[in-house]
Amino acid sequence: MDLVSRHAFDWALYDTVLLDMDGTLLDLRFDNYFWQELIPARYADLHGLPHAEAVAVLEPRFAAARGRLEWYCIDHWSRELGLDITALKREAEDHIDFLPDVPEFLQAVRQLQKRVVLVTNAHQQTLAIKLRRTRLDNYLDAVYSSHDLGLPKEDRAFWARLREREPFDPERTMLVDDSLPVLRSAHAYGLARVIAILHPDSSRPPAAAGEFHGVHSITELLPPLPRKPGA
Repeated sequence: MDLVSRHAFDWALYDTVLLDMDGTLLDLRFDNYFWQELIPARYADLHGLPHAEAVAVLEPRFAAARGRLEWYCIDHWSRELGLDITALKREAEDHIDFLPDVPEFLQAVRQLQKRVVLVTNAHQQTLAIKLRRTRLDNYLDAVYSSHDLGLPKEDRAFWARLREREPFDPERTMLVDDSLPVLRSAHAYGLARVIAILHPDSSRPPAAAGEFHGVHSITELLPPLPRKPGA
């Protein structure tokens, strides 16, 4: 994957910036902790299972749902697992945080007079918890959940539905996301530029490269700061 040079990236080419939330703006560390550690632990407690056995039960169920709207649906998993997923997310919300320097990036992009739009697969209840915790929406012009549109971002038809609510010119629009399936669907739809986040979880090594341009942090896309007089 070719990395995007901040000095070569031309912001003048884009009017609309579509941004993923988890793994792009917010640290995916929370979500990985929640689904890979907390949920198996609580499921094990509920059913009197050893932790390893709970993981073995849950992993194929999670794998079967990935890429579908159900994977992101709190109501679905509350029914499937017999756990109050919303309550557990509130319990663990202290783990929710921005990736480094994201607020500064968002402020800078707003100063460029671009339309900044959050496009997330997060369920509305998850989104509400994260927005309340981070005040991320203070930096945005609009927020859309795939649950409002009835399709996950992995589905190419999602982008047409989004465009009905958020009119944008695909040739003047960029998307930044950490999911290769999402980037592929957006690219297939015709977005002018899709950029992969390579380091969505601050506690883990960078993700494997794919076929798209990538940055380790979204802040690498910031325009160069103007020189101070006399510098």
